[in-house]
Amino acid sequence: MSVTSEPGASGRAGRAVSADISAGVEYRLVRNRLVRDVERGRTMKIDVCDAHPELLRAARNVGRPTKETCPICAECRLVTVTFVFGAKLPAGGRCPGTAAELAQLCRRPEPVLCYEVEVCPECAWHHLMRKYPGGGPKGRRRSKVAP
Repeated sequence: MSVTSEPGASGRAGRAVSADISAGVEYRLVRNRLVRDVERGRTMKIDVCDAHPELLRAARNVGRPTKETCPICAECRLVTVTFVFGAKLPAGGRCPGTAAELAQLCRRPEPVLCYEVEVCPECAWHHLMRKYPGGGPKGRRRSKVAP
């Protein structure tokens, strides 16, 4: 998965995420449509099972296992990988390995944007599930981080 720019990002150096981002976005409807297209033969499996090697590495090493079976290969359980982008973080973002580390990133004084991706380590299926803000002035008051 590659993210080259974030919506609302400022053009100024040192500020990767706008402080005014306040809502999360769910992509489950898009995912369900894509799975249906594969099942009906409109989209080939090879076109959706193309996860980047770094995403697969993150899935195998720090991904959080889910109870859901891969909708494409039906042989492996999906894992969730979260990437966090923001000021004072590496250009490629951070991939927290624990829920505590994710919560810490979401309490930063600088705003961050979190991308949650589901991945099948077996067939390389991947899909962006949700995007949500964290950190910033309201970040210290957040009591719950998206699962």
